[in-house]
Amino acid sequence: MMQAQLIDTQGRRVRDLRISVTDRCNLRCVYCMPAEGMAWLPKEDLLTYEEIARFAGICLSLGITGIRLTGGEPTVRMDLPLLVRMLNDLRPGLDLSITTNGLKLAGMADELREAGLKRVNVSLDTLIPERFHRMARRDRIHEVMAGLEAARRVGFEPIKINAVLMRGLNDDEAVPLARWGRENGYQVRYIEWMPLDFQHSWSREKLVPAAEILERIQAVFPIEPAQQTDPSAPATLYNYTDGMGSVGVIASVTRPFCGHCDRIRLTADGQIRTCLFALKEYDFRRAMRGGASDDEVAELLRAAVWRKEPGHLINSPFFKQPERGMSAIGG
Repeated sequence: MMQAQLIDTQGRRVRDLRISVTDRCNLRCVYCMPAEGMAWLPKEDLLTYEEIARFAGICLSLGITGIRLTGGEPTVRMDLPLLVRMLNDLRPGLDLSITTNGLKLAGMADELREAGLKRVNVSLDTLIPERFHRMARRDRIHEVMAGLEAARRVGFEPIKINAVLMRGLNDDEAVPLARWGRENGYQVRYIEWMPLDFQHSWSREKLVPAAEILERIQAVFPIEPAQQTDPSAPATLYNYTDGMGSVGVIASVTRPFCGHCDRIRLTADGQIRTCLFALKEYDFRRAMRGGASDDEVAELLRAAVWRKEPGHLINSPFFKQPERGMSAIGG
């Protein structure tokens, strides 16, 4: 039986749960992590798959309609298809997706698809092997490409590409990435670089705004705004006027969409974050391991969502970057 749904003080209804399964990653992207010296969560602090599935089931009873698995890099967590199957079994029609760097997709795509995964988003910031090595600090772009081919082969649809452009590093690839996406049937989505790196090196000077990206694409491949039926979707979509697919921008910094945000995030160690930039977390690992019933967990979650922030403060002088970086939060 459906319980009271998750609504905040702004009247926003939470429908999207992002679950980080690990803080570890097999890349060291310059806009996210330092090259060395990351301190990982101890294994005993991570939620077990059974705990994740239990929490997800409670969320589904409260109106959650979509779950995305994130990290770190979710595919480095052992036996990930097992978790996918557990979540899919909760509700076989569930919109269940993953954000991955694609390195392990070639060997996992079949198993993930069979377990019930519906969609994949693959992070890829450059098409140039030497530049990939410099940005990700690993020479592994060939594995990403193999992973994308495997995702296509097993029938994931759509396949979305998440690209972060940085001034002076890869901002000249807005059009090449768009061309490559058009030719291969991928929806490229450009994400503005956000202040969530562990190094606290974010600067507006390196940010490539969505308006500039769209202007560059428009000059080569004419686009027009797509009709969007879900105002809470983070990406603003544009269709190519020649019918060859679409492209998106996630402009969290220059065009915040907080007023329609319907997401919450569960970190790998069981903390709920009601905003990507939240400074407060709610400890659900302690509640579940302390013997809280499903009804008690549901009540705690409703209380946390009720306090969901009206919006982030990136463009305010009062903005304070969260202590956790993106890889420890989950995207």
